[in-house]
Amino acid sequence: MKIYNVENPARFLEIIQQCKGTVELISKQGDRLNLKSELTKYLALSKLFTDNTLINEMELIASDPDDVKLLLNYMVSGI
Repeated sequence: MKIYNVENPARFLEIIQQCKGTVELISKQGDRLNLKSELTKYLALSKLFTDNTLINEMELIASDPDDVKLLLNYMVSGI
């Protein structure tokens, strides 16, 4: 799934931590980075969120269907 217009990176990461299964960020090179891993989260996302600005687009894969619903709800409501 693609996530668009992430305006609040801290809230986005809170939503990721609420997910039950694995949530992976797909890099532009096609690498899958596990966002639930603290090390990967800080290494992979520090560059994205350094400026604390709007992130236009990112591709995620969630392993649990309930997590997909949670992420979709976040996208729709923004909370």
